[in-house]
Parts: sequence; C-alpha cells; structure tokens
Amino acid sequence: MRKIVNILMILIVSSCQSQTAKKEYHALVQDIINTRNEYHANFMNADSTEKDALIKNARKYLTDEITNNIFPSWYGTKWDFYGMTRTPQKGKIACGYFVTTILSDIGFNIPRIKWAKSASEIFIKKLALKKDIKRFLNRPISEVEKYLLKAGEGIYLVGLDNHVGFISVKDSTMNFIHSNYYHPEIGVMSESITSENPLHDSRYRVIGKLMSDQMIINWINNIAYDE
Repeated sequence: MRKIVNILMILIVSSCQSQTAKKEYHALVQDIINTRNEYHANFMNADSTEKDALIKNARKYLTDEITNNIFPSWYGTKWDFYGMTRTPQKGKIACGYFVTTILSDIGFNIPRIKWAKSASEIFIKKLALKKDIKRFLNRPISEVEKYLLKAGEGIYLVGLDNHVGFISVKDSTMNFIHSNYYHPEIGVMSESITSENPLHDSRYRVIGKLMSDQMIINWINNIAYDE
C-alpha cells in the first residue's frame, strides 16, 4: 500500500512540474535571450581579456541553464515522428525538432526546421569544432563512456543510425537527453547512456562537443549559421 501511495505522489508531483514547465518555459527562454543581449552589449565594448572572460562566463551560464532548466522543462513531452511543438507538454516532438528547437529557443541563430529534417551529422559538423567531433562504428558503449570521460564535462550532440539527442556530462555522470521513440508515450527524458536506448543500441554514433569559444561568440553576437 505504501509503495502505491509513493508512486501516486511521484505522478502528482510530475504532473505539477509539467504544468509549471508549460507556463514558465517561454518566459525562461526570453530571460536567456535578454541575457544574451546583455552579453552582446558588454562584448562590443570589451578588450580581448574582457572578451575571454565573457566567453567563459557565457559558456557556464548557457550550460547551467540548459542542464538545470531547459532540459527538465521538456521532460515528459510525448514523441511523434512528425512532432514539432515549441511548447513543452503541449503537442508532441520528434527527436530532430527537440534538438533544434532547444538550440533555437535559447538564441542560436540556426535554420531550425531544415536542420531538424536533415541528417544529424550535417549540423553537428556546423556547430562543433572538428577537433571536438568523434565517430564510433560498431563499438561498445563502454568506448563512448571512456571518450566522454576524457573529453570532459559539458553538453554534446550525438547523431545515431536513426536518432539524435544531447549528452550531458557532469561529475563523471553521463546522461542521454532525447525525445525517445522507444517510449513515445513518455517522449523526452534523461537516462543513463548505458540504458536500453537508441544511443546504446546504435551501430553508428557521431558525437560533437558544444559550446566552443566560437560557438559562444556566435551566440553572443547572434551570428547566423549556414543552412
């Protein structure tokens, strides 16, 4: 009986969190855009040393906002192959649109719809530096873990055989955040990269680390990415 009560409480809390996310998400992303505009104003009047500091601070700010606020806002938004909602918990979202919508919403000037429909490796190569991209073919997930531990904390984009999502690495914990077609009724979720999921099962994986200095400069200055 106690177990049933605990499960019901989890479901109630989850439902309340979903309603809150739906109400607050657009205000949240607007705050991020406003902050970007403040970074831009400061960046334009900064010397090289000050610009380096602004880039470093902006990277931490964006990483924290995405990890702590943006990703959780989307959890529980259902998956659909044609889903392209821009509001968490309202409508459904495909894996490609999940990735490009988040990047667009937080202020990266990207062709959201075109990239969502394209092969993920195409836009991973546009966002991540060549040195920060790693490919795996028919390799065990343990090799991916070793690579990520060496590459360090941060947010990554990962393209798979038929899927795309984010990987978050923090304190040696590695989570796969994606709109999960394995469980379309749950949809967007965060789970261990070693769970039974498309990342674990894919034959091909291409991983690009985000938030390089150049990517942050593009964000600060609202520089458009080529289609």
